[in-house]
Amino acid sequence: MKANILQFLRTNGEQLDAEIAKALHISKTQVLNHISELSSAGDVICCQTTRFFGGKKIEGVSCRLSAYVPPKATGPKPGAKRAAASADMNPA
Repeated sequence: MKANILQFLRTNGEQLDAEIAKALHISKTQVLNHISELSSAGDVICCQTTRFFGGKKIEGVSCRLSAYVPPKATGPKPGAKRAAASADMNPA
């Protein structure tokens, strides 16, 4: 079952424990037991989270793969225009 959870997280990214349980058709307590073992092994990172959907408060455990690195942002960096403008105004 741990392999199924890892595969689900690889495919779908960060998910709440309730979403994992629903997708894999197992109970939430089983998911919590498996992700605690995966977390202690260093395979996943988990944290308590609160989300609001349509004004409804949902509390749960958010899980993601521990080796996940978000993709690099494309386009100019936020401070690029200011650095270029100040260099133009103060020529050496």
